[in-house]
Parts: sequence; C-alpha cells; structure tokens
Amino acid sequence: MNDIKLTDSEILVKFAVPETRNFAFNYLVKTYQQKVYWHIRKMVIDHDDADDLTQDTFIKVWNALDNFKGDSQLFTWVYRIATNECLNHLAKKKKRFFLPINDITEELSNKLEDSDMISGDEIQLKLQKALLTLPDKQRLVFNMKYYDEMKYEEIADITGTSVGALKASYHLAVKKVEEHLKKSEF
Repeated sequence: MNDIKLTDSEILVKFAVPETRNFAFNYLVKTYQQKVYWHIRKMVIDHDDADDLTQDTFIKVWNALDNFKGDSQLFTWVYRIATNECLNHLAKKKKRFFLPINDITEELSNKLEDSDMISGDEIQLKLQKALLTLPDKQRLVFNMKYYDEMKYEEIADITGTSVGALKASYHLAVKKVEEHLKKSEF
C-alpha cells in the first residue's frame, strides 16, 4: 500500500466496489490519519481525546463516504468532519461540566504543560497558552492558517465561512495572541 498513490476519485471508485472497499478505506485512513489527529490534537490538547475524536471522525467518514458528492476535495471533506467533531467535543465539555470558558482554558492549559505535544520550549508553550485564550472557532482558523499553512479558500471549504470573514478572524486572532504574549513576557 505504501507504493500505491491513489487519487480521490480512485479511492471513491474502489470504495464503491465491495471487494476493494476495505482497501480503499484503509488507504484513506493511512493517508489522512496523522494530519487529522494533529488537527484535532491542537484543538483538544489531550492525547486520549484526540485519539478518540480521530477514531470518531473516521467512523463518520466510513458511514458517509457513499454519500460524498465530490463538491470538495476528499481531504477537505474529512477535515470538515474532524473540525465538527472538535467543536462539538469542546462545546459538550463546557456544557457537561457547566464550566465557564476560563476554567476550560485553565484545564487545557494544565494538560498542555503535561503534554508531549510541546517540545518543552518555553516560547512554544506560551504561544499554545495564548491560543487557548481564543474562542474555539478563532483558534481553529489560526491553527489551520498558521500551523497547517492552509489557504483561506481551503479553510473556507472546511468551515463553511467566507474568505473575508476568515481573514478578519485570523487577523483578530493574531492581534489577541500578540497582546497575550506581550502581557506574559519573560
């Protein structure tokens, strides 16, 4: 499977055939799993939550792949599912524990310090803590633009938001992060 390179349409054709369905899905998972995991992990911080949400994402992909219309790239569609899983998870977490946003931010911040996601670099840790102060959707836009180096058009496809609104959201996120970092200077 490592030597084979399939296009989105080839994956979909193989998925439609019962004999090659599992191969196509395994190929899709192998191709996108790591990117999806890190996309989710940057939002939820906790490895176990990210692992569970990645699995949930691919279960939803499996269940809905027959209905994929090809309006976007397959990766964009998978990312959209992962993004929705993240946002739903964070919203449920806030509701379930009746926690104000500051308590959730503090909880994620504590997990961040214990996490292997950060190399231990103090600047990186401060940046991640600053990102946790952003609203979830703004943090999501920042992560996709800054870390994943996605184009605004790709982010718009994933989030269903206009390019103009995304640019404004990203610009605002950068300003907030800069302000937070200035407040917590070494």
